Amino acid sequence: MSTKPVTDTPARLSSGIEGVDNILGGGFTPRRMYLIEGAPGTGKTTLALQFLLKGVDEGQAGLYITLSETRSELISVADSHGWDLSRFSILELLSDEGLDPQYEQSVLHPAEVELGETVRNVIQQVNDVKPTRIVLDSLSELRLLSQNPLRYRRQILALKRFFATRECTVLLLDDNTSDTGDVQLHSIAHGVISLDNIVHDYGGNRRRLRIAKMRGIKFREGYHDFTLDTGGIRVYPRLVAAEHHAEFDPNPLSTGTPGLDALLGGGLIPGTNALMIGPSGVGKTTTVVSCLLRALERGQRCVYYVFDETLTTLMIRCAALGMDLAPHVESGLLTLRQIDPAEISPGEFATDVRQSVENKGARYVAIDSLNAYLQAMPGERYLLLQMHELLGYLNQQGIITMLVLGQHGIIGEIQSDIDISYLSDVVVLFRYFEHHGEVLTAVTAVKSRANEHERSIRQFRLAHGGVEVGEALRDFEGVLSGLPAYRGTTALLGARDHLIDTSGQ
Repeated sequence: MSTKPVTDTPARLSSGIEGVDNILGGGFTPRRMYLIEGAPGTGKTTLALQFLLKGVDEGQAGLYITLSETRSELISVADSHGWDLSRFSILELLSDEGLDPQYEQSVLHPAEVELGETVRNVIQQVNDVKPTRIVLDSLSELRLLSQNPLRYRRQILALKRFFATRECTVLLLDDNTSDTGDVQLHSIAHGVISLDNIVHDYGGNRRRLRIAKMRGIKFREGYHDFTLDTGGIRVYPRLVAAEHHAEFDPNPLSTGTPGLDALLGGGLIPGTNALMIGPSGVGKTTTVVSCLLRALERGQRCVYYVFDETLTTLMIRCAALGMDLAPHVESGLLTLRQIDPAEISPGEFATDVRQSVENKGARYVAIDSLNAYLQAMPGERYLLLQMHELLGYLNQQGIITMLVLGQHGIIGEIQSDIDISYLSDVVVLFRYFEHHGEVLTAVTAVKSRANEHERSIRQFRLAHGGVEVGEALRDFEGVLSGLPAYRGTTALLGARDHLIDTSGQ
């Protein structure tokens, strides 16, 4: 057996982007060469600048070698983010000086000569600066100067060996202008990060990245959404619910409405999600707000994601019903977030929810409504799978999640655009029904995975200060169809509290 000591694995090198470090389980392996590939405009240069600036923050010298962009263009990009590029060195190989007659070589010389001059300049600058982090932008120029794939591959391998002797961590940027299927760089690089930019028919661009390859470390596979905005790239790692578990008290909590508590078998249970489903205007949102108010009175933090209406409209409507949300918003217990689904990716939304739970301590999460969230992003094929992971995460964190889903129709046959009931632990169904020339509403709990619940149908109405749930409508048949038949003396909720005439008059 060998008696040689085991060499310690070198500490990870931060990419400068928190989300990328999270996906890689800590960052890059030092002293390796990585390929960052993507079409123009996907954010390769911004990622590279963040990588170098992070190194400067940690006391590591950086070198940006540009063969395609001028120094002024790089500075302009950095200025838009508020960055100072004077903190690291920039080697501009294709400069105006290259056309000066006093130089032996120029861009007008044969490619073989110019390639050699380019490589020598790189080697000299690395020896002078002694950088820890290097960015080479871009490989398209080296590919053209090399003229054939064999010479290009040999040149990259030579640079790889040279950088390794200098203990440099290198990012190679490639704009994917080579022939489709050219993956020789993938075999040379220690790791490959692919950036993608998707354009839908409506709304902003959706950017995502994927770790195509990373030797020696375990990373989170698949696509991860990211945004490119002022301040740089922000990556939203794909949520994996199985990675997040927490201890919590599973005892039911009151909704604040005795009748609704009775329907649900005692109230809402932490670690479950409840789906409020029914036609427009039946009272789903008001029910959610009523439950949140009861939680707020207990001192629990809540976050409400509003997709369908403006926050102003929601606040005014709730105040008119005697449910003033303003004091809770001012105290910080309630967070209201108005979401524009055309401008947000599923990954960004899931990350926002996670931050509300883990950083702000939210115990209730309400999403109103799923129609806008799911239908406004038709290009996201796996949106329901992402919603499954999000709900699984919230359940394992002990969060009470309330979801609103609107249905088409008022009376009679009612349809849903999507079926998400199989993801829900509790399903509360709202229906209109007609009686004596009036449109009334009913509510029932049709599903509960966590506890025993009533199977009865109760009358429901909006009231000042919240909602009211009456006795079971045992003397009615056909309430869920909207056209009930009456056979009894059930007392109904209303301004005129009276028993229904048994004669039906």
